[in-house]
Amino acid sequence: MSGANRGQGSAASEHHNRENMVSRLRGSVKPRAVTNENQENHPPKQAANRTVLGALQNNQQRKTQNQRCTEQESSQPLSCKEDFSKSGYEKPFTKQPSFQIHVDEPDSACTKKPQQVVDAVKAKSIAEESPLTIDNAVARLRQPLATIDIPSAMDVSFDSPMDMSVVEGEEKQVNVNEVPEYAAEIHTYLRDMEIKTRPKAGYMKKQPDITNSMRAILVDWLVEVGEEYKLQNETLYLAVNYIDRFLSSMSVLRGKLQLVGTAAMLLASKFEEIYPPEVAEFVYITDDTYTKKQVLRMEHLVLKVLSFDLAAPTINQFLTHYFLHQSVNKQVESLAMYLGELSLVDSDPCLKYLPSQTAAAAYALANNIVTGGSWPKSLTEMTGYSLDDLMPCVEDLHRIHLNAAQHAQQSVREKYKGPKYIKVSLIDPPTKLQLN
Repeated sequence: MSGANRGQGSAASEHHNRENMVSRLRGSVKPRAVTNENQENHPPKQAANRTVLGALQNNQQRKTQNQRCTEQESSQPLSCKEDFSKSGYEKPFTKQPSFQIHVDEPDSACTKKPQQVVDAVKAKSIAEESPLTIDNAVARLRQPLATIDIPSAMDVSFDSPMDMSVVEGEEKQVNVNEVPEYAAEIHTYLRDMEIKTRPKAGYMKKQPDITNSMRAILVDWLVEVGEEYKLQNETLYLAVNYIDRFLSSMSVLRGKLQLVGTAAMLLASKFEEIYPPEVAEFVYITDDTYTKKQVLRMEHLVLKVLSFDLAAPTINQFLTHYFLHQSVNKQVESLAMYLGELSLVDSDPCLKYLPSQTAAAAYALANNIVTGGSWPKSLTEMTGYSLDDLMPCVEDLHRIHLNAAQHAQQSVREKYKGPKYIKVSLIDPPTKLQLN
């Protein structure tokens, strides 16, 4: 009996020890927080409000409409959230792919080009070498250099011989854009590239599910995004160029239009900004309409359609060259920039003009409104554009300027009401042009 009791006691103690070990192991592992894909996309909530897309996404009716959307089709996150009743646009719902190549476009626009396979050079692993050999090599490299005796009477300066910021004791402000010895070559190159990266003016006629008013809403929202994240104006111009070039080759459903704009702004930020916003922040400003994975996939598609050619000349670049060649006051500069951004919102009729033409027309119109001047002869010689050549674009810009206060999209006008741009959007445009 004593042996049996000892056997039972040892078995009980072993079972107790095993339970204690299991409980310790379970206690050492911290419970994993329940996350989902949308939660990991959230950036730190620094601001209470989101810069969400206006009419493309009606947030007040989002909860009730999302239920109807998921029952109908989960692949179109914005199809039931849109409010385009104001534009009078109604199309029968048909099952269509989200993206489709235009018929008149070559298939090579969206096909992945074969990549050259480069054989990797196999380097010998450092771990395989003897530590003693490595130490000896490092010791030889770390030997001190011989000192150089410099006579005290000799005036030696270790500043760069190319540093022109200090001239005769006075600091000279360096403008990275001011390179007069290369100005002509730069302008010629930009004029050539603007033709190669030009979107089709009438591409909207071939879009089955989106309109010019929807594009205007998207560009207006991107202006707000740029102001929210303090992005450069060039980033906005590049993003709009990417959108128009993408839509020139691909048919897009309205439910994916905001996704195209978000991916284009992400690419433009990576190309232009020093510190571009993270992908999660672009997901956040769409009010989680799309996931991080969807944004990255769309970014890849946009890159393939654009053939990875992101260096596109913009209105902003040409305006910078014109200001450097023919100096004007700050008010004329700000007003010309305001007119240039107004042209981004309305694709009709502005897309039929090249960026250099729109920039020249904005310069001439702003100079005329503020100073009463016109298109200078020096810029005529540099650009090859006469005032007669620019007048159709000037008249269209003047018409847009007159209707800016009554336009449905007001983000550009609100942006240029600030003191940074000397409140040029509050300047009343003349009813009639007096350019000569």
